[in-house]
Amino acid sequence: MRHIPRRSALVASVLAASTALTACGGSSDSSVGADGTKLKPFTFQLNFTAGGFNAGFEYAAVHGLYEEEGLDVKIVPGAGSGVTAQMVASGQAQIGFAEAPTTSALVAKGAPMKTIMVLYQSSPNQVTTLTSSGINSIQELKGRSVGVPTGGSQTAMLPILLEKNGLQPSDIKQVGLPKESLVQALLQNRVDAILGSTDSYGVQLEQQGAQTKNWTFAEYGVPTVSTSVFANEDYLKNNADDVKAFLRASLKGWAAVAADPEAGAAAVKEYFPNSNEQQSLAELNAVLPLLCAGGAKVVGKATDESWARTQDLLSSVELLPAGTDATTYYSNDFLPEEAEMQQCQDNKPVPLAAK
Repeated sequence: MRHIPRRSALVASVLAASTALTACGGSSDSSVGADGTKLKPFTFQLNFTAGGFNAGFEYAAVHGLYEEEGLDVKIVPGAGSGVTAQMVASGQAQIGFAEAPTTSALVAKGAPMKTIMVLYQSSPNQVTTLTSSGINSIQELKGRSVGVPTGGSQTAMLPILLEKNGLQPSDIKQVGLPKESLVQALLQNRVDAILGSTDSYGVQLEQQGAQTKNWTFAEYGVPTVSTSVFANEDYLKNNADDVKAFLRASLKGWAAVAADPEAGAAAVKEYFPNSNEQQSLAELNAVLPLLCAGGAKVVGKATDESWARTQDLLSSVELLPAGTDATTYYSNDFLPEEAEMQQCQDNKPVPLAAK
């Protein structure tokens, strides 16, 4: 199988990288594949750093799946779903990976974007405390401090979780912290809880031997569709074939890492040499159950019912306007036919060879 060259894991800044992304989006310039085939440059903006939570994309890159579709894909690390969504909304980026509720909130305000592939059918977000804190329920967060990630999607969703569990935002003290500081802030008792996720902060705490209690959004009243591929509508209109090719290859990459997580972690390490392979493996194993959660029939496509439920939840706390048709926020037009996609059975992806 063909391989593309490794890219450096070091990115000067997300905004600087977005300049290159905008330049590449829709460009007619071509690079050349290993067999001499001209490839279309295509830049993909992540919501976070490189890790197991985006391993399917790196797998598709290093194993030549994008190249087979005629694309030379550059994957750029991000600084949070909120930042990535704003970049696409403002035209600094054209296509990215972020929490669907975050992007939908911007669409409701007029941002010209659409979600085009839902990868995480349920949210990985959760509230985490140390067992030693004595906090045994979400309700016991009242009067306590909660570290929230600056620029993270979790912060916008927190009011829904609190309301569903009998609290108001004013009942807690939110402490904004850089994402890289959250785990240490909790371990050092500088905050009583953190707003994080099963696939990142939860993995880091487990690796450090911390004893924790966790309350996931999905289990405590906020079962929304989650991390997704989304794009600027003008870009979709002008580059539909490239977007379809990118999604086809990406879905193949995610099918491969679902079948062989170790290969997924190795691909992240190959594409981003500064990444931690063991941590990527733990992160990937944490997100794989989300691929077929929420009643999904196939990997990469949320049901209309899941989208409608998400719309209802977000509108209940005025993050989205009430009464809006959920199809305002998403389009399935760029996905393969369901019969060609990886099926879900018993909340798990069906290995492609077994279809």
